[in-house]
Amino acid sequence: MKSVIDTMLYITLGTNDVARAARFYDAALAPLGLIRRATEDAEVGYGLPSDHRTRIWVTQPYDGKPASIGNGSMLALVATSQQAVQDFHAAALAAGGTDEGAPGLRPYGPAFYAAYVRDPDGNKLSAVHEGAA
Repeated sequence: MKSVIDTMLYITLGTNDVARAARFYDAALAPLGLIRRATEDAEVGYGLPSDHRTRIWVTQPYDGKPASIGNGSMLALVATSQQAVQDFHAAALAAGGTDEGAPGLRPYGPAFYAAYVRDPDGNKLSAVHEGAA
């Protein structure tokens, strides 16, 4: 079964500190099965080990202006279990993220289990598992 990340083209999130962002995303995305696939001076990229594409880029803005968050924007990632959601949340907080909603069931469906965090630059992320615990 393909995951959502298998079918997406790619997404970029802004950062003002690539090294700090890399530490955060290395830790926060590992419980979701994502690995760092690219490391450049101005950006890092992540994807699935089984995919040759880098699907999530965390980058300094191309225009040279400071990165800023998009109000109402959020990257939601598929988690394989409720435990993976919990591990994502804990790893993100330990790596310098801030809590935006602890792991738990949400009213978006009978089995919609999610957690929400912000990365050190303020970008909002979510890990979601829909299904049996």
